[in-house]
Amino acid sequence: MKIFVLGLNHKSAPLAILEKLAFDSEQTLQALKMLRDKFEAAEFALLSTCNRVELYCACNRTEPVAIDDVIEFLSDFHNIPREKFQEHLYLHNNEDAARHLLTVTSSLDSLIVGEAQIIGQVKECYRLACSASSTGKVLNRLFHCAFATGKKVHTTTSIAQGRVSVAGVAVELVKRLFDDISSANAVVIGAGEMGELLVQHLIKIGCGDINIINRSYNRASLVARHHSVTASKWQDMPEQLKNADVVIACAAVKDYLYTKKTFQKIIDGRKKQTLLIIDIAVPRNFEPSISEIDNVHLYSIDDLSEIAGQNRKAREQDIATGMKIIHDDVNSFMDWLGAREIGPMIGQLEEKFVQISRQELERFFVGIRQEAPCREVLETAVGRIVNKLLHCVIKNVDKVAKESGTTEAAKLVDSIVRQAEAITSESCGKKDLHP
Repeated sequence: MKIFVLGLNHKSAPLAILEKLAFDSEQTLQALKMLRDKFEAAEFALLSTCNRVELYCACNRTEPVAIDDVIEFLSDFHNIPREKFQEHLYLHNNEDAARHLLTVTSSLDSLIVGEAQIIGQVKECYRLACSASSTGKVLNRLFHCAFATGKKVHTTTSIAQGRVSVAGVAVELVKRLFDDISSANAVVIGAGEMGELLVQHLIKIGCGDINIINRSYNRASLVARHHSVTASKWQDMPEQLKNADVVIACAAVKDYLYTKKTFQKIIDGRKKQTLLIIDIAVPRNFEPSISEIDNVHLYSIDDLSEIAGQNRKAREQDIATGMKIIHDDVNSFMDWLGAREIGPMIGQLEEKFVQISRQELERFFVGIRQEAPCREVLETAVGRIVNKLLHCVIKNVDKVAKESGTTEAAKLVDSIVRQAEAITSESCGKKDLHP
């Protein structure tokens, strides 16, 4: 089997590109079903978060999924010309693909190293793939390996200590930019997991006036009651923004909540001067050009990079420990994958050896030798030779597996199978020259 991941993230692509290729849950299910129907022999999972969009695939080496076809699929699904995003894509194959998923799930590839949300996002990605019936034995094993590794990294290191979430870093930015947070009126747009984290972090830094707004007012009320803050209805958002000092947005919407033109009307009705907006939604909730409005300071997830860099530097030792855990677990997974492949490949090799022996016997028993009485004896002798040669090959494959791992052993068997295929094809093309 071949495994690959094709994607882009906060390091490879600007937010303007990333948000155009983002998938919500409904789109993810739709895309996976389309891929499943298009490539029936392959397995797929799709991870889309505020920091990345990644498509994982496992396919047969004999029926590989072409990378160009996947890029074309992304282009067609989102109606975006491939030249707009192709240069920002990265591709990891086989062992590197497995290592990438384990690194992502362990939060070592996150904008905020150590964030706890990513493992939940990867689990949701896997749940959707199972719902779409787009996974199989290989991706099932790989994702469960990733979950175990992520848990191991978080429990055996101190990587998750401190403010280690996008929400936490967003609030850290608020604290740096706002002189007196205790007297500020803060509005949080979105009451999902990220919105609730924002409320928790705002409370920790001493913000006493917090209002949470969500499309589902019941959800906003539930979060508000739990944390002793206030909640407002979605339709009351313009009025709340008129009185806000700080707005942090993380609502899951496909289009901007506000463009520069529609937001100007809110600004015109404001009594307060300065407004700080931190938009950590992907796709974004506020049109970037809103930053051009006087007295409005708009920050996006791209602007959190400085604090994120400080976070990564403070966790260098934990990152090194985590990567060692990932290295060992990737090796274990690749050993499983190699062992899974070797058995059928040995069977293919035996078939090719037998095919070669039969071809040579057929070439020998022509003309006056066609009715030779020794045919049965010679066929038996050749069969014994083939079995002994195959036994020698298997012994060497076992040796390679013990010394270098099953992945290298699988590569060796695959190489011999390909050479045997070439010999059989060559033999079929030759004319017999015997009398």
